[in-house]
Amino acid sequence: MLRVGLTGGIGAGKSTVSTRLAELGATIVDADKIAREVVEPGTPGLAELVEAFGPDILTSDGTLDRPALAAVAFSDDQSRATLNGIVHPRVGARTAELIAAAPPDGIIIHDIPLLIENGLAPTCHLVLVVHAEEDQRVHRLTSSRGMPESDARARIAAQATDEQRRAAADIWLDNTEDREHLLQQVTAAWHDRLVPFAHNLRARTPAPAPVTPIEPDPRWPEQAARLVARLRLACAGTGATVEHIGPTSVPGLPAPDTIDIQIAVAEQGQADELADRLAEAGFPAAGTATPDSDDAIHEVLGRHANADPGRPATVHLQLAGSPGQRLALELRDLLRADPAARDEYVELRGRGEEIALDEWLEQARARLS
Repeated sequence: MLRVGLTGGIGAGKSTVSTRLAELGATIVDADKIAREVVEPGTPGLAELVEAFGPDILTSDGTLDRPALAAVAFSDDQSRATLNGIVHPRVGARTAELIAAAPPDGIIIHDIPLLIENGLAPTCHLVLVVHAEEDQRVHRLTSSRGMPESDARARIAAQATDEQRRAAADIWLDNTEDREHLLQQVTAAWHDRLVPFAHNLRARTPAPAPVTPIEPDPRWPEQAARLVARLRLACAGTGATVEHIGPTSVPGLPAPDTIDIQIAVAEQGQADELADRLAEAGFPAAGTATPDSDDAIHEVLGRHANADPGRPATVHLQLAGSPGQRLALELRDLLRADPAARDEYVELRGRGEEIALDEWLEQARARLS
């Protein structure tokens, strides 16, 4: 099933997005709601908190007094660890229950306010970020929640910046206009991207990838960084390295709008073992590339491609230390470092000339030195 992270700063409008996604058919897993559920009156979670921190963390009606708990639980590292040890496993178990109960072909929306702050973005196939300007958020918090302005601004300042959210966002939902404008964006994202991605993920079918070069897109590096982070998580514990390669890895270089990523493994068997992990991460097998006359970079052990129709990408599994693996990195690094070499490379490719890359690289490096 497709796992989608939903986040946004306090007051940005995340609840509106979550409600609309639920109406469209998504299963919502709300981290804050679960965290409250597992310490409701009568739960083992609340009983354990009282045992650990004393009865003063309860209100007169027996519910959890969160400010009182925070005062003692965040007073030192040991108390914080005790709190996390009580709450986090229960949140994890409840989350697993909700996911297990969801349709196997469904779309799970992980509603996590601090998804970016806690480094959880790579665990999701996609991240949706809801954005509103700070003054808009402050107005919403003070008018609808009765929050003092100083508190609202302090909470906003304690969260991720807009720049950090943009870097993590696969889909940016603009909530600076009216509610209908936001809902239209959510509906379009659902039909145009989430549903097709979920279908491709289930069928293990790569999304089509463009082949016609376009002008350089300044967003390619951050888009690649998100994919690399997901792939590194998928390859965790294997010793494989993951790198952004190919023309989109070189600023200013025209290229097809397809991110190329290299995974270097120690042996063929490791590439085979990674196949299921990569497919589950959203990168199903796409066959083995056939080397062209000028591109030894494509002498790969296997090839995968992104199932996300909104961000085409090709993953080349190569043997660590092989000529093709090293050539991909050397070409990228040279073209990044030497604008003249980059321009010459673009001109040769534009004329349709065949390039013996190993020889061309050696000559270009000699000129650079």
